[in-house]
Amino acid sequence: MKRPFAYITAQWDGTTAENAEQAARYCRTVYEAGYAPICPTLFLPLFLHDPVPQEHKDGIDMSRELLRRCRVLVVCGHVVTEEMKNDIAVAQRLGITATTLDGILSVKGQGRR
Repeated sequence: MKRPFAYITAQWDGTTAENAEQAARYCRTVYEAGYAPICPTLFLPLFLHDPVPQEHKDGIDMSRELLRRCRVLVVCGHVVTEEMKNDIAVAQRLGITATTLDGILSVKGQGRR
């Protein structure tokens, strides 16, 4: 079964480890709903140094390219940050459906756990 790519965006304001743990939970939920989750927060910090301006820019560029390849943008959590608003705007400009995690679960008939 082919799973459509789903880009995960959320408020990432914890430590790298906390963000990765939360991202993994979101990805697992999206996976269980039938999608292939794409979440740069899980892997970009492993090799990019965000305080370095060029690497920060490269991380944004790589994330945008991954978003372009996804069928859906999944907005997770209850707070929408400026970064998340940017993800939503890019998705809208590219004609990519944006929904919430609850929306994905409702469509799949799974409800919230």
